[in-house]
Amino acid sequence: MPLIMDVAVPIGSYYLFKDAFGMSTLMALGLSSVVPAVRTVWGVVEARTINAFAALILFVNVVGLLLSFVAGDPRLMLAKDSGVSSAIGIGILVSVAMGKPMMTAGMKPWLVKGAADREAAWSRLQSASPAFRRAERVFSVVWGVVLLVECVVRVVGAYTLPVDTMVWLGSVVLAVAMVIGFMVSGALAAGPMAHMLIAEVKAQGAEKRPVALAAAG
Repeated sequence: MPLIMDVAVPIGSYYLFKDAFGMSTLMALGLSSVVPAVRTVWGVVEARTINAFAALILFVNVVGLLLSFVAGDPRLMLAKDSGVSSAIGIGILVSVAMGKPMMTAGMKPWLVKGAADREAAWSRLQSASPAFRRAERVFSVVWGVVLLVECVVRVVGAYTLPVDTMVWLGSVVLAVAMVIGFMVSGALAAGPMAHMLIAEVKAQGAEKRPVALAAAG
């Protein structure tokens, strides 16, 4: 649900307003910023915490609003498309530096799978295992670096390759970056974390089994 509210709703509403309703980029970005803005302010006022994903999407939309005023040079128009990737990448790396890796919110549901024993195992590992916390940080770092590199590649391409080539190549670069991000983050972080979770669940089950047998006896 947090991913739906903080990421899917604002991004989906942007494309809905822009493509389906024919609104301008400026208007679509402004309207799609309402939900993340409300959730960010609500988190600060009510919980005294910053909703990382909502704040990031809001930041990205603000960057998009500022970049929407850039017009004229076709190469500059192509280069500005990478501004979103760089904003997200910087936001992710800052969250790691602050000790709250942002990408954990996106990764955790896939590893925990809604199981209570895995949720408990996650909490134990997060508090007691340096290796687990290190892998958690690595996952976010990989995505932050991948998005920043993708941004640099697209900016360089915008000013060194023909405009017609970069119109389609920009999407290819983004797709390749996503594949690399999934593969590298999975190998270096998500995979090892999944193994640690499974091992922790089994270990906890082994500890509870003698207690249950004793109680039954």
